[in-house]
Amino acid sequence: MQKFMKWIMPIVFLGMCIAIAAVMMATKPIPQTRTPPATVTTVKAARLKKTDFQVVIPSQGIVQARTRSRLIPQVSGEITWISDSFRSGGFFEQDEPLIKIDARDYETARVIARATLAQRTSAYELEKAQHAQAKANWKRLGDGQDASPLTLREPQLAEARALMESALAGLTRAERDLERTTIKAPYAGRILNRSVDVGQSVAPGTSLAEIFATDYVEIRLPLRNEHLDFVTLPEVFTGMQPTPELNHPEVRLTGQYGTRKVTWNGHVVRTQGAYDPRSRELFVIAQVDNPYGKTDGDAPPLKINQFVKADIEGHLLRNVFIIPRSALRQGNTTIIIDNENRIQRRTVKVLWKQGEQVMIREGLSEGELICLTPLLFAADGAKVNPLLQGEPTPSEDQSRLNEPDEKPLVKGRIP
Repeated sequence: MQKFMKWIMPIVFLGMCIAIAAVMMATKPIPQTRTPPATVTTVKAARLKKTDFQVVIPSQGIVQARTRSRLIPQVSGEITWISDSFRSGGFFEQDEPLIKIDARDYETARVIARATLAQRTSAYELEKAQHAQAKANWKRLGDGQDASPLTLREPQLAEARALMESALAGLTRAERDLERTTIKAPYAGRILNRSVDVGQSVAPGTSLAEIFATDYVEIRLPLRNEHLDFVTLPEVFTGMQPTPELNHPEVRLTGQYGTRKVTWNGHVVRTQGAYDPRSRELFVIAQVDNPYGKTDGDAPPLKINQFVKADIEGHLLRNVFIIPRSALRQGNTTIIIDNENRIQRRTVKVLWKQGEQVMIREGLSEGELICLTPLLFAADGAKVNPLLQGEPTPSEDQSRLNEPDEKPLVKGRIP
């Protein structure tokens, strides 16, 4: 009997536990469940409006002088004087004396040339009188026959005239050489660097200094081929002279001067006749007038070989949509939010990109909402909550979404 109870009691106890557990499972309360609201993504939006936009084409280049040349003497001799302007960085005006070469030998040559001319002139006048006398004698004694040139002393007269003209040319050359002992500036400019000083002997071909003109400077600016549709360049055809009626786009140059940025204003004056063979870009020439003159501002003068960035004024785009670059998706698509706050992907035609702005003329309509928030996996028709200038945009569906649910609680089991 004890052995029987030993096996029966555990079984009975286990059965009672199972029964109690079954009763508890059968009588447990049913939990209340709430239907979760639909997930709506909040995005930033902007309302599209047509406006005008001024195209500015970026470029860059190196400042170059309009004219850059070497100052070379045409006569030889010792330098006896130099101007105070004849130093690196010095300014000079057109025809201003810069250097004087020892002129004593050339003054002597001019005296000799004048004496030679006087002798040859006297000989010519004498021969001319003899020629006239020979003609008169032959007229009186020639019996109406033609006289030979030698009888009339015509060869002697021609020789005397040639010698006189040669002496005159010699005097002209002597005076010109004497004048060249004073080297004058060929144009208003500035000394880039000088190579000689007082007491140095020079000869034709010796480089005295490197100079450049200061009336204006030029900058070669490259333009990509796609930029040419947005700017009117001063093109000149064969047989056509540049006229004021040609368009000369304004150019704003920016350069670094120490730790500050400085700007200068110029304009495009011409284009080059060929594309660059390496970059396949067209270069235009911008000109800055009077780059070394004092201006109302504190801008320093432009420097030769200075690197500058340029903004070229292009066309004025009228009635275009301006959107942030971040609102343009891959494949030139945008996300438009309709009246029900649902998104639609739309392909647009990009007209121009500048900085963080994109100009669009086709594919959008005025008054539409464009999504500014990046949505990587948003499908067409997905609902969003647009924020326009920080405020939610109302719509019929949004109003219904904000209404309280009459039956927020439903009974059922959690799946």
